[in-house]
Amino acid sequence: MAAAALRSLKTMLDSKLGETMKRIAILSSLILASLAAANDNSADIDRVIDIGKNKNQASNILKHITEKIGARLTGSPALERGQKWAMEQFKKWGLQNVHLDKWGEVPVGFERGERQIARMTAPWKQDFVFSTPAWTPGTNGLVKVKPILQPTTVEEFKAMESKLKGAWILMRTQSGLRGPQGGNRELDELLDNAPIAGRIYGTADERVHTGGRFTGLTWDNLPKQVQVRVRKSDYSTIMTAINAKRDIELEFDIENKFIKGPIPQYNVIADIPGTERPDEMVIVCGHFDSWNGPGSQGACDNGTGSTMTLESARILASAGVKPKRTIRFILWSGEEQGLLGSRAYVEKNKALMSKVSAVFNDDGGTNYQGGYVCLESMAPMLQAAMAPSQAAFPDLPMKLNVVPTMPSGGSSDHAPFIWEGVPAFFTIEAGKADYGFVWHTQHDRFENAIPEYMVQSSTNAAVVALNVANADQLLPRPPKPERGAGGLKAPVAGGTRNYYHDHSHDDDHDHEDDYVDYVVDRLLRFLGILR
Repeated sequence: MAAAALRSLKTMLDSKLGETMKRIAILSSLILASLAAANDNSADIDRVIDIGKNKNQASNILKHITEKIGARLTGSPALERGQKWAMEQFKKWGLQNVHLDKWGEVPVGFERGERQIARMTAPWKQDFVFSTPAWTPGTNGLVKVKPILQPTTVEEFKAMESKLKGAWILMRTQSGLRGPQGGNRELDELLDNAPIAGRIYGTADERVHTGGRFTGLTWDNLPKQVQVRVRKSDYSTIMTAINAKRDIELEFDIENKFIKGPIPQYNVIADIPGTERPDEMVIVCGHFDSWNGPGSQGACDNGTGSTMTLESARILASAGVKPKRTIRFILWSGEEQGLLGSRAYVEKNKALMSKVSAVFNDDGGTNYQGGYVCLESMAPMLQAAMAPSQAAFPDLPMKLNVVPTMPSGGSSDHAPFIWEGVPAFFTIEAGKADYGFVWHTQHDRFENAIPEYMVQSSTNAAVVALNVANADQLLPRPPKPERGAGGLKAPVAGGTRNYYHDHSHDDDHDHEDDYVDYVVDRLLRFLGILR
């Protein structure tokens, strides 16, 4: 845009034949010098797009993340391995200030072993698709199970109480995205205190979601009861056999491992330093942690967003760009437990927030980056910043959704920046992928990521970051939204480890219940109530 304007100005000046040749020559020389400077940035963008489109490594990066590292639960050895690998990549590509930035710790770590089996062996054989919540126990080897249907009243519970020792209860309530939905709280608490071996839940459909919490845990009070969630059709199989009064036998071999803590937790940070205003910056980010249910690889939540962060850094470094402002790349962790990494980063760096021009967060799955939600004052800069991407990928249209006020939530790592008045964006996800199919489910695997979308997303992330970093001014800032302490909109009650309340249908839950649980957990440990 600047180059075109300069050319137009030169043409206009050259046409003024009445002016002296000397003045024309001087002005022409100045314009040509400015035009050359403008073309320098255009040349950078051309190199970025060429590398992004024709030499893209996003699929290879995601393949390594998912197949070599695997799902990356906060507090797990897999996340630690992944963070070390990511740091190696940043350093190999020539980025600077590569380091781990500590945000906190988890009291007890967790990982899943290779033995993950759930099946029916009688009256017929059938393998089940299943999960167990993180930070809950598995079985002590292979166990054979004859399920007992959950009692429906307190009287029914008391009548069968003598049979509950070591029993497996087939629960009547469904387990959704955030855990079991509804049910009788009094009966649930009676089962909590009964000597049962475990619970078996069905899901609302063929997706099996994984969640869990480390809050409230110590090495001396680890949970004892197993919670198995099987997909709806497998649950129906069990119920069909029960209703037919058949002799049922299930087998479980679930290898879940607790790791003694506390275990420090980190974000990964890497920079391309700015040449003119290095203290100002543009942040490109995504959360590296994921859930780790059986079958999941953490591919689309959020291996794809992490890949966009890594590949955009590689593209820019390969293009040899020298941005005016620093471009910082951050791989968050603790996102699934309450935006813990990003909240801590913002809190620790509040004095620097006024110098963050923009934050671009990718956490919407494998669809391509289709634009941004922004204020009217931001639209011209953002439109100019993404224009080269629109031209490079004409079949993948982008747009700006102009709104009167910036969204105050979003349940991802851009939100803590918005609460401080920083322009922060959750990219509009456009395309054919169904995010709900993979979100926290057994389907979150490499084969469900779309390669051509990753090419566009990583290239656009690089282009937009570079253009905003080279802009004449910082992106116009939104007003800080009114929120309470810790960025909370209102006081909320923490959840429980058994997830009796389901938040999957809350309008704007923002991980606030997770975060409150985390804050309460830290307070209890500070007071010595939890050790």
